[in-house]
Order: sequence, then C-alpha cells, then structure tokens
Amino acid sequence: MAQRGIQLDSAKFCCSICLDLLKDPVTIPCGHSYCMSCIKSCWDEEEHKEIPSCPQCRQTFTPRPVLGKNTMLAEIVEEIKKMGLQAAPPDLCYAGPGDVACDVCTGRKLKALKSCLVCLASYCEQHLQHHYDAPPLKKHKLVEPTVQLQENICSRHDEVMKIFCRTDQKCICYVCSMDEHKGHHTVLAAAERTERQNELGLSRQKIQQRIQDTEKDVKVLQQEVEIFTELIRLIDKRRSDVKQQIRSQQKEEASRAEELQEKFLSHLVNALAMISKRERKKKQLEHIFH
Repeated sequence: MAQRGIQLDSAKFCCSICLDLLKDPVTIPCGHSYCMSCIKSCWDEEEHKEIPSCPQCRQTFTPRPVLGKNTMLAEIVEEIKKMGLQAAPPDLCYAGPGDVACDVCTGRKLKALKSCLVCLASYCEQHLQHHYDAPPLKKHKLVEPTVQLQENICSRHDEVMKIFCRTDQKCICYVCSMDEHKGHHTVLAAAERTERQNELGLSRQKIQQRIQDTEKDVKVLQQEVEIFTELIRLIDKRRSDVKQQIRSQQKEEASRAEELQEKFLSHLVNALAMISKRERKKKQLEHIFH
C-alpha cells in the first residue's frame, strides 16, 4: 500500500517538457522544476525570440536565471528510480501533418489539446493541466487548437483583440477602441460571435424550413403531375373508346343502308314487273275488243 502511495506521488517528479522523471532537476524562480537539459534547450530556442519564461505558468525572467541543480529533488528522484517506480509512459499522441503541436514540448512534439488566447500558445494534455490547476491560469481563455493565434493579437498595440467594431466590421483591442475607433459602435467580440452564431442558427433554421416547404411543394406538384398524367391516360382511353364506337356505329349504319338499298331495289323490280304485266294485259284486251 505504501509503495502504491509512492507510485502515485512519483508523477509529481516528472518533467513537464519531456514527460519523464527529472534528470539533473533544476527549480526556476517561479517554483516549477525541469530537467536541466530540457529547460536549457527550451530557453536556448526562445533566446532569439523572447525573454526566457516558464513553459508552464509563462512567468518571464530578466535576466535569464542561472540554472543550479536542486540536490534535494535529485535525491528524491534517485530514490524513486531505485524503487523501480519510473513514470509510466502515457498514451502519447504526437502531432502529425495538419495538427497543432504543443508549444511547450521539446523534441518530438505532442498534439495540442487547447490553445490559450492569453498565453498565445498551444498545449498538449500534460502541459495544459496547469491552466486547470493554477488559479491565475484558470482565467485564461482556452479555445480549440489553432495555428492562427497571432491573428487574435492587435498588430499595433500587441493586445488581445477582445472587442468588435460594428462600425468598421473588424476585431480590435481595448487601446484601439479608445483611439482610432473612439465613438464607434463596439461590442465584446464574444458577444458579437454569439450573436452571429445565433443569427447563423436562425438563418440555418429558415433555410431548413424553406427546404422542407420546397420538398412539400415538390411532393404536391408530383402528385398533381401524376393526377394530370392519369387524366390524360383516361382521356386518351375515352377517345379511343369513342373512336371505336363511331367506327362500329358507322359500320352498322352502312350495313343498314346497304340492306335498305337492296330492299328498295327489290321492291322497285317487283313494281316494274307488275307494271309491265299490266301493260301487256291492257294491250291484249285492246286487241280483243277491236
């Protein structure tokens, strides 16, 4: 049980840069400890860019602190090593192409979990923990990892642009709002973002409603087309039936006319025959009486 307690405490003696047990531990003025080689390399890389700072709390130091081995801390680390309680390697997720890398990691960098708009740096899960633990860092604004952090900084005043100028439709810093944007209609950038997101949400809902209404109209139109198509089919069928009836009626009338014609001719022949017979009898009678 005691060993388990030490194992849990061993994580406190890991370097937040290399994520391994401290090697030649040094404690810088802010109180954070690192491997001597890790913090030295970190500061050497930053020397031509900015004042040396703590990778965890971002406290700056002028001049650059002289690094001295923390012998007490080194002895504790050695005891941990003797007990075989090396820090268990975490499930590392290294930054790949297109990923935002942790700005604190040295060597092969881990994938950033969040970016800080105050520190203007991105942090992996290990190095981000201090923003959750340290009270001053809890107030920092964390966002999804982005490589465009510098775009949130005013190029003129080197301040975070937390204000949106509706007059000029651009993000500005506090100094800008008191200077060239004085008297303009300004709101907090976060409020503008929220309002625009809400407007976008409403616009999306309206578009979705229009799509649904259009789909309903199309469905009704399709039904009307089907009805019209069926009506045309019925009309064509009725026309075909009427044509058939007309042809049948024409045939019947032609047959009846032919039959009547034959009867008329027969009656006519018979009538002519009777007339002829009567004429012959008349001539015979005339011949007898003369």
